[in-house]
Amino acid sequence: MASEDGTTPSPSRPWQVAAHLSGLVGLVGVPSVVGPLVVWLIRREDPDVEPHAREALNFHLSLVVYALGGVVVALILLFTIIGVVLLPLLLLIFLVLVVAGIALSILGAVRASEGTLYRYPLNLRLIRQNDSDSVA
Repeated sequence: MASEDGTTPSPSRPWQVAAHLSGLVGLVGVPSVVGPLVVWLIRREDPDVEPHAREALNFHLSLVVYALGGVVVALILLFTIIGVVLLPLLLLIFLVLVVAGIALSILGAVRASEGTLYRYPLNLRLIRQNDSDSVA
């Protein structure tokens, strides 16, 4: 069945959307990395799904790295006079990371539902495409 724009929806599209939305498991107490990791492990052989799952996994891993860096800085600042002033700022940055994680995951899912690969901003490319799978 063709969609309004005349293209045929991909059978992989639900998995592409799930790859991005699966990061929202962090809202229920599960580390947000788990959802995209599961999708990536299950569907990494599917060339239509793997880039979406890898991008979402890299994004949520990046958020963990940024949060851990913030915790280290906060612990160091706690023992200084400046820490009293900057600690609320670090808490605000942590809140921004949480809100950005939610909003960008939803945006990625919307783009995936349109058939486009969404590239997250400030994403560390920790999981890379397997070179043996790529065609030169």
